[in-house]
Parts: sequence; structure tokens; C-alpha cells
Amino acid sequence: MPSTLPQRKVPSLGTAMENLKHRWGWFVGLGVLAMVFGAVALVMDVHATITTVYIIAVFMIIAGGTEIMVGVGSRTWGRFFLMVLAGLLYIVGGSFALAQPIKAAIVLTLMLGASLLTAGIVRIYIGTHMHSHARSLVIVGGVVTSLVGLLIILGWPNNSYAILGTLLGIDLLFTGMMWVGFGLRLKNHA
Repeated sequence: MPSTLPQRKVPSLGTAMENLKHRWGWFVGLGVLAMVFGAVALVMDVHATITTVYIIAVFMIIAGGTEIMVGVGSRTWGRFFLMVLAGLLYIVGGSFALAQPIKAAIVLTLMLGASLLTAGIVRIYIGTHMHSHARSLVIVGGVVTSLVGLLIILGWPNNSYAILGTLLGIDLLFTGMMWVGFGLRLKNHA
């Protein structure tokens, strides 16, 4: 059956940039704000770690509730049982993180370190099997990711109080710089 909906033309990147150029100041402002929050997170890394844990906990509880609602609407008992169980586990994990943010930070930090180490090893493996000019970049990226993961694991659990907040701060700083650069590029495009 053919579609009767009219097809919308997707604007080009140049058109999108043209439409946004008068808002360049907003992007610069957003970037500066993100950089300020990043600097605060780096200075107050323990508080930023706890805040990060709280945010993750709230998302886990919301995801758990959603999983249960989807499970209740399931048509089979097996899917109902598994989805409700998964939703309850999310809610229990999120509730634990809200009640014990420091202990949750310790667990999350170990999981982060293990994930980075694993992702780095996978990137190195993929890079060694590539036959393109990006091969060395993928391998170097994998080595850096593996080293960061290894450093987190070697410093665990003592570094658990600061790692999540520090990474949040670094991410906010780089995100802020990206938005400032984008806003200034829009301004120069005008």
C-alpha cells in the first residue's frame, strides 16, 4: 500500500546553519554554562559523584517502572514475568543507590573501570583487524581507553568517591568548549 503522506525535504547543513546563525549567542552561553558546571564538578568531585549517582538512580527507577508497565501489557506469561522481574531489579538497584550513594558509587566505579578496560581491548582487537588508514587511530583509542579503565580498577575502591564526578566535570568542560566553538562558528558563518 503506497504512502499518502507528503514527503518533507530535509534541509541541508548549510540551510540549518543559516537558520541558526542569529542564535549563536545562545550556543556560546550554553557552552560557557557547561564549562562553569564542569569546573565546579572538578573542584567538588565528591559532591558531583554523589549527584551523578542520584541521577543514575532516578533513571533506573523510571526505567524499572517503564519495564513493569510494558511487562504488564505483555501477551505471554514468560515475557510478563521477565519484564516485571527486570523492572523490579531496576527499582531495587535505583532505590539502593538513592539510599546508599557512596556504596553505589563504589559499585558504579568498578563497573565503569571494567567497561572501559573491556571496550579498549575490543577496540584494539578491531583495530588490528582493520585494513584502512583509521587503523592506528582505533588502536591508539583502544589503548587509551584500556589504560583509563585499568587505572580506575587499580585505584578502586579508594578512587570511587571522585572518579564519577571528575569524569562528569571533564565531560562538561569538553561539551562546553564544543558548544562555544559551534556558537562562534555560527557567528562567523553569519
